[in-house]
Amino acid sequence: MDGREELMHEAATLYYLQDVTMDTVARQLGMSRSGVSRLLKSARESGIVRIQVRAPRAGGAVARRIEAAYGVRAHVVPVRSPLTEDVRLDHVARYAAQLVQEWFADGMTLGLAWGTTVAAVAAHLVPTSLKEAVVVQLNGAANTQSSGLAYGTDLVSQFAEAFDAIPEHFPVPAFFDFAETRALMWRERSVRHVLGVQARADLVLFGVGALVAPVPSHVYTSGYLEPADRDALAADGVVGDVCTVFLREDGSWEDVAINARATGPDPRQLQRIHRRVCVVAGEAKVVPLRAALLAGAVTDLVIDEPTAVRLVRTAPARR
Repeated sequence: MDGREELMHEAATLYYLQDVTMDTVARQLGMSRSGVSRLLKSARESGIVRIQVRAPRAGGAVARRIEAAYGVRAHVVPVRSPLTEDVRLDHVARYAAQLVQEWFADGMTLGLAWGTTVAAVAAHLVPTSLKEAVVVQLNGAANTQSSGLAYGTDLVSQFAEAFDAIPEHFPVPAFFDFAETRALMWRERSVRHVLGVQARADLVLFGVGALVAPVPSHVYTSGYLEPADRDALAADGVVGDVCTVFLREDGSWEDVAINARATGPDPRQLQRIHRRVCVVAGEAKVVPLRAALLAGAVTDLVIDEPTAVRLVRTAPARR
């Protein structure tokens, strides 16, 4: 710790931990009040000081009904109406970012499934320096039109940079052409290493993809699915996806053919992870969200209030 860092630490200790006034800190350190203010600002920006504004548990009765129906912790974000879908997503993403900053701590591994929603959460992260933390990509991002690496890799890197964590990228396609190819790739040591990091995750963050939505899900709009794939999904009764694993309305997924070629963790694999945070904005996501809940993929749901109300109006048909 250099001289300025020592000074920042001393000022922060006096002001935040010993509850000394800024004027008193200035006198003790032989500085002006504005100088102490700048010192404290630098201490926050450098990570010496971490301030958490803990979000209150949102949602009231609606949240309790979701929890009773699906056995998850629900965080229902109030939004003003009318709002565009982009603004609604931004409100929910901001709240989700606060929760991630509260839950992701030293020595933990955070798993990310790339997508429009998780990218929105990334935009609201406040730089926080953690020790020995890891951010790992959960699903591949390449497709037939582009490598996809910039999207998935950049998102993981953005989270890792925000937390001063180690990034673990997953440079494989979102979907293999053949299930046999995936089985062979899963034997490679480099791939097994990433799969092992994923399995050790303490916390995962993902959205749900909907076949049709005002804010399109990335997997359905960016060259990941061929026309034949879309036809097969329709024939299988698929309503959306979690981590690029496709689900039917009742939460079933095991015999959906394309899932044998997908690279994301399936609901059974997700269930081995302690905290699984699903972020949802927009009523078009209700049906795939309900499928994800019935599949057991979620422990914590962050959702806007109108969508939450729509969700509780539809009684869950547990499998």
